[in-house]
Amino acid sequence: MMHVPVVHSMTNGETVMASADIGAPAERVFRALVTDEVEHWWGSADTYRMVDWSADLRVGGRWKVTVRAADGKDLPASGEFLDIEAPRRIVQTRAYAWDHPTLGRRQTTVAWLLQPIATGTRVTICHGGFAGLGEAAAEHAEGWARVLSWLQAYVDAGRLAAA
Repeated sequence: MMHVPVVHSMTNGETVMASADIGAPAERVFRALVTDEVEHWWGSADTYRMVDWSADLRVGGRWKVTVRAADGKDLPASGEFLDIEAPRRIVQTRAYAWDHPTLGRRQTTVAWLLQPIATGTRVTICHGGFAGLGEAAAEHAEGWARVLSWLQAYVDAGRLAAA
């Protein structure tokens, strides 16, 4: 049965909050976020796709990814893991290695919270560091809603089976 995700995403201009109930166990969602499996579900042909994901999954470890835009342009980003509590929490810094139109190269912090619920996992994203950049915060709020919808579509397609 196809699950229609209810995604909530909002910003106060400084911090973005987004959440959705994902129909998969927290352990599998965690793995889909921190391994190169992310390349299989994060993105769409009309927006961008993640490619070349790599991560040293430990506190202080670095991660990096290239996002390939629909026009073929590569847009790299990277950061550091600040906190990892598998399979419940990931906190990481994030910065673009290119001049993002509304955010530039400012470093921000993303916290992923994975809470087991009866139907799977409630995924909550708290993305901070947008002070003074309300337009960037609003754009990222829309982006996180898309990301959570892509993750749920991946689950609905049977690609995030329990391991």
